Amino acid sequence: MLAGHLDEIGFIIRYITDDGFLHFGQIGGHDTTVVVGQRVAVHGAKGPQPGVVGRKAIHLMTSDERKKSVETEDLWIDIGAKNKAAAMERVAVGDPITYSVGLERLSDDIVTSRAFDDKMGAVVVAETLRLLHGKSIKACVVGVATTQEEVGLRGARTSAFGAECELGIAIDVGHSTDYPNSDKKKVGDFKLGGGPIITRGCNINPMVEKLLFQVAKEQNIPYQVEGNPSATGTDANSMQMTRAGMATGLLSVPLRYMHTPNEVMSLSDLENTALLLAAFIEKLEPGMNWIP
Repeated sequence: MLAGHLDEIGFIIRYITDDGFLHFGQIGGHDTTVVVGQRVAVHGAKGPQPGVVGRKAIHLMTSDERKKSVETEDLWIDIGAKNKAAAMERVAVGDPITYSVGLERLSDDIVTSRAFDDKMGAVVVAETLRLLHGKSIKACVVGVATTQEEVGLRGARTSAFGAECELGIAIDVGHSTDYPNSDKKKVGDFKLGGGPIITRGCNINPMVEKLLFQVAKEQNIPYQVEGNPSATGTDANSMQMTRAGMATGLLSVPLRYMHTPNEVMSLSDLENTALLLAAFIEKLEPGMNWIP
């Protein structure tokens, strides 16, 4: 089973004021300082409605207000509605909200977009299946685009339960640390263009990681290594523990500015991740023992 999650961080409408402004809660983990002033799309019954995250202008703030940390409760979304009734013609309490940002190239290989975490993973799953098309492989491969990873790894749990696979690899993003003031001591030394990150640790089956390293070296695919002392916080967690568990691996694509509207990644890392997965799957044989 190959799993990349399709969901992204966002917001949800909790209250609509008499003046037609939307108060919201966070879906997934946000840096609230990044939220201020962003353009968003409210996904209502009549289609996406554009909006802007509002806050009092800095000119009108007191010195104490300027020093105060930004709280979600102090923000609102302005959709240009005259009042509550006008707003409710277009949106409703419970409607989800996403950033309204598209993809742009920063250079030939480096791109920026919202929600690379983790629509990128679903793309890698699809590209891996494309690379395997027409080849003689001995494994049954199940490609999954999971949901609700950001709110509890839920889709991976149900997918793993239904697929009943012996082996699983999650494809997600990892923290690139090649930017100013990054602390490599906390998570490791990772860079854009350095290849997929192969994770080692208690969430990972040692035989899976061993074969990933072997294939990467044989195919001359660049890779980086992460040592993770606990659960990874990815779909790999659920895949490892659903039913009787599956032998689990995790490949991560290095990403700058995770959980912001402008995540940055390398297209070559994306390509090399799919190449590594396809070559890995071609190595699989019936009866392989995943017990270390």
